[in-house]
Amino acid sequence: MASLTASRALAPIGTAGKLFAFALDVGRALFRRPFQLREFLQQAWFIASVTIVPTALVAIPFGAVIALQVGGLIKQFGAQSFTGSASVLAVIQQAAPIGTALLIAGAGGSAIAADLGARKIREELDAMMVLGIDPIQRLVVPRVLACMLVAFFLNGMVSVVGVAGGYVFNVILQDGTPGAYIASFTALAQLPDLYIGLLKAIIFGLIAAIVASYKGMNANGGPKGVGDAVNESVVITFLLLFVVNFVLSMIYLQVVPPKTG
Repeated sequence: MASLTASRALAPIGTAGKLFAFALDVGRALFRRPFQLREFLQQAWFIASVTIVPTALVAIPFGAVIALQVGGLIKQFGAQSFTGSASVLAVIQQAAPIGTALLIAGAGGSAIAADLGARKIREELDAMMVLGIDPIQRLVVPRVLACMLVAFFLNGMVSVVGVAGGYVFNVILQDGTPGAYIASFTALAQLPDLYIGLLKAIIFGLIAAIVASYKGMNANGGPKGVGDAVNESVVITFLLLFVVNFVLSMIYLQVVPPKTG
């Protein structure tokens, strides 16, 4: 009984180790040839088609909520001239990459897990290995690169839509001055803030694709196992995203000191 309890307690550690080993296998397969260009383009188009509209719709309330919250807080300190800069910082550094990653994991990642899980229970992956075809190099690598590429561009779209939404809501609902909002962009924001947002989006896309691929390729138990793999991939990705976001933000603030107004 005690050994059974111990094995259950150590199960998450074993899963984390297998996931890390899978990520290393994906990293090695990135440099193998031939590169599956057609699969990559198909996956990139599919992921973009299922995420671009929801991401744009999510970006508007993201920017609006941040503008309203930041604008109200800054107004209490009498620093309305910094409203635009603070809102832009919050959107570009945090809201845009996180919002992008959540949609990539929820829409694109779940589709990847379901596709690979279905191939697993139909024994297609085993058949590929028998034929000498590496499923990771043939199926996983194009999906990982596609997620990273789509996350990069979606992050830019979310940043633009979020900043525009924040501008509209600040001017209309908080009686902000359009010129002051735009002029304050450079007061606190700096170019590395954009770089860290793009880097976060790429890393988040990588994490979402690897977790989804791992859970899909290890699905068991028929259709129910595929459904469980999809749910687990989304939950695990969300947890990892917030942990990695905290670490990246902490490192960034240590390397690039905040700009003072």
